Amino acid sequence: MEETYIDSLDPEKLLQCPYDKNHQIRACRFPYHLIKCRKNHPDVANKLATCPFNARHQVPRAEISHHISSCDDKSCIEQDVVNQTRNLGQETLAESTWQCPPCDEDWDKDLWEQTSTPFVWGTANYCGKNSPASNIVMEHKSNLASGMRVPKSLPYVLPWKNNGNAQ
Repeated sequence: MEETYIDSLDPEKLLQCPYDKNHQIRACRFPYHLIKCRKNHPDVANKLATCPFNARHQVPRAEISHHISSCDDKSCIEQDVVNQTRNLGQETLAESTWQCPPCDEDWDKDLWEQTSTPFVWGTANYCGKNSPASNIVMEHKSNLASGMRVPKSLPYVLPWKNNGNAQ
């Protein structure tokens, strides 16, 4: 039994393709080959069904129910389910003692108490009459030297991309 189990895990073991009987594929490449061959042989693919326990098992549709009842990989899945149900029965979840901290924030109240206007990208910042900033003249700040300005648009052709023409 253990010898056949070790043999089935051998990545160099040759497996026969269910879509083309002439294909002998190494076990490590078999899943990739199945996808490729399924696309190349849609007529055969329609006649085969995939095992729900192991996608490498492609069996004729008429035999899928028999395969499901006798699939070797089914026992592994069933064992996992049994182990999980046993563990759930043994584990007792500790009740959480965490409590939400008290919240002193009131966003609606803060909104009404807000004295300055909110920042909105692309609009001028106008101050209200009661705002301390209303007496300050707002001017545009520029890092350019005096007398220089930022161009309003880029040139259609950038000078450094002149299609290889040297000046």
